[in-house]
Amino acid sequence: MSDSLSPKSGFAALVGYELRLWQEDAAEVGLIVGRQHINRSGVLHGGALATLIDSACGYAGCYSPEGAPPKRAFTLSLTNNFIAAAAEGSRLTASAQRTGGGRSVFFARCEVRDQDGRLIGSGEGVFKYIAGHK
Repeated sequence: MSDSLSPKSGFAALVGYELRLWQEDAAEVGLIVGRQHINRSGVLHGGALATLIDSACGYAGCYSPEGAPPKRAFTLSLTNNFIAAAAEGSRLTASAQRTGGGRSVFFARCEVRDQDGRLIGSGEGVFKYIAGHK
């Protein structure tokens, strides 16, 4: 993970998620739910959950081995399923897999679980590689 995709800059740093696993066709993104992630009902905000799903899916399709040119992509479509609430202090893991695609577009799906293995949310997306970064 020596590439400049390291999630400790920009939006990832603001949200506070971290890339925990990154390999060919798979990625895991983790987040410890803090006060800043809670909505007015006292549970994880749906936007934070959507961010985890989008980020993990995007990484799943953009892995590059050490020394290879980096891959970049942007989201074309994202569907999220909000299944259960997560409270402050929960440790979430978004596990995503690239499920298909071709030279310019890829597909990925993701499940987000808490520290007890409880399914919090799921989603799938369509992503387009950025020209020059395939």
